[in-house]
Amino acid sequence: MRIEWLGHACFLIENKDRIRIMIDPYDPSLGYVPISDEVDIVLVSHDHFDHNYVEGVKGSPFVITTPELRNVKGVTISGIELFHDKAGGRERGKTIAFMIDSDGLRLVHLGDVGHVPTPVQLSKFGRVDVLFIPVGGFYTVDGVDARKIVSELNPKIVIPMHFKTPALNFPIDGVESFLAGLKNVEFLNKNWIELDPYLLPKETKVVVMQYRKKEV
Repeated sequence: MRIEWLGHACFLIENKDRIRIMIDPYDPSLGYVPISDEVDIVLVSHDHFDHNYVEGVKGSPFVITTPELRNVKGVTISGIELFHDKAGGRERGKTIAFMIDSDGLRLVHLGDVGHVPTPVQLSKFGRVDVLFIPVGGFYTVDGVDARKIVSELNPKIVIPMHFKTPALNFPIDGVESFLAGLKNVEFLNKNWIELDPYLLPKETKVVVMQYRKKEV
């Protein structure tokens, strides 16, 4: 499985059957490279401009904006509704945490989660192989709360997202606050990673990617 970070909370996933899944495509005004990829499935965690720019995606994708269990093109997708803030959604509403099962891997994308989920909510994720988690704070959980979530879910791979970069003019923190005190961290000089379910690390590993810097 290949996972590419385009920027912000947007990822492009391609499984062994060449099914391409995009999560949370952003509006080009955000500052990252405009999205022009052709994909089969698009997941939208919530209806904000930096996560819902489906019209920028090419092809005729199956678009998912709700948490119901589905099987699309052989990929199992489900979701859990969480809150975009610490006030039960009263400030920014809800967000969907999507679970993707494909190629023997379970991927969990937490959208714009703004709180530490309850034990009951966390238990619904089950085994987590790859966790995409926001870490920048202000609109989402900050580095401290993100580390709490990671500790509870105990994923094999953690990919931080939704943090400050040179391309983004948002009042959020960089990835550094999340990484403070973490030991098993790898910085990539590229914006993609390939994973094999049989070669996952035994202990949680954080992988910090570069964002996409040229058009495809």
